[in-house]
Amino acid sequence: MVLDPKLLEILACPEDKGPLLYFADEDSLYNPRLKRRYAIRDDIPIMLVDEAQTVDDPEHERLLAKAQADGVKPTFDPAS
Repeated sequence: MVLDPKLLEILACPEDKGPLLYFADEDSLYNPRLKRRYAIRDDIPIMLVDEAQTVDDPEHERLLAKAQADGVKPTFDPAS
């Protein structure tokens, strides 16, 4: 199941309060600034810093390339 677009508009990283990249096919939200991935379990984003997974450089590059190739946009525009 895909997260509600209205929810995505307000989701932010709990640590730096910035936008996230949503990977529906991987059930995760990703913060490229901190290299942290937040899991989505049973359609509920687990937005706890202590439960976030820090990714290594190759995984970070893979996620950024996937976001670009798939047209994944940040959850919100911080300039707005």
